Amino acid sequence: MRIVFLGTPDFAVESLKALCSSKHEIVAVVTQPDRPVGRKAILTPSPVKSFAIEQGLRVLQYEKISEEGESELRGLSPDIMVTCAYGQILKKNVLDIAPHGIINVHASLLPKYRGASPVQHAILCGDKISGVTIMQTEEGVDTGDILAVEKVAIGEDETAGELFEKLSVVGAKLLVETLDRIELGSVTPVKQKESEATHVKMIKKEDALIDWRRSAEEIKNLVRAMNPWPIAYTYANGKTIKIYSVEAAEGEGEAGRVLSAKGTLTVACGKGVIVIRELQQEGSKRMSAKEFLNGNRIAEGDRLGND
Repeated sequence: MRIVFLGTPDFAVESLKALCSSKHEIVAVVTQPDRPVGRKAILTPSPVKSFAIEQGLRVLQYEKISEEGESELRGLSPDIMVTCAYGQILKKNVLDIAPHGIINVHASLLPKYRGASPVQHAILCGDKISGVTIMQTEEGVDTGDILAVEKVAIGEDETAGELFEKLSVVGAKLLVETLDRIELGSVTPVKQKESEATHVKMIKKEDALIDWRRSAEEIKNLVRAMNPWPIAYTYANGKTIKIYSVEAAEGEGEAGRVLSAKGTLTVACGKGVIVIRELQQEGSKRMSAKEFLNGNRIAEGDRLGND
């Protein structure tokens, strides 16, 4: 089949790579416009654009695809279009371009976790199972019929970044299998159960602030979910501390109070305690808790948080 692929971040690269190795023809790759990155605001292509250029694929970029892209995309005569974390809402004029419409690679077991941050919320909620859904795209947000599903176990200490990588590989394989089945006419769409649907919003930096009144398990899940971005954080002695890795354990004390600062850095929570394994203080480098404590930056009895 002739395919137009729409995607932007690293997560989408695996799917594009799998399509390049498949029997299908990629007639164009659509990705978000180059954006300024870093303090120097250097205009930088998306990971999908960089990979597409390496493969010699045609790359198209639109600020608003539904307003700017319809005519050009129709001219490509695709049989089907594929989205994978593209980053723009598609209107009916774009959805209707290809005979087989548009299918999407979504990193959750729909209808659970529709929206922008399904991987992070699966970890935040303490789920043990996640997965990938290939769905038919329609005008609603992740509301289309389910075409294929594959489940994936979530490791006890797995971060959002690690789960993203795992799901991207699973999703790429499932995408090609689904396209092959669509071409053969052997896919049976399944309606989503609206009664089971949940919607999750885009993660913001402030979502990563640790509330020490939460249980140790909830805080551990927050730390995992916010890694690699925006990274869970707290405050100590007027400085921001980013926390990359922790263990949840039994124990008690006033929420946010440092119970141990010798050898291990242990902090009391609303229920249980958190043992911090890796962190980074404002103005310093990322390091183990042991290295951090060698500088005596935090003492037993100190309280973490912003009050």
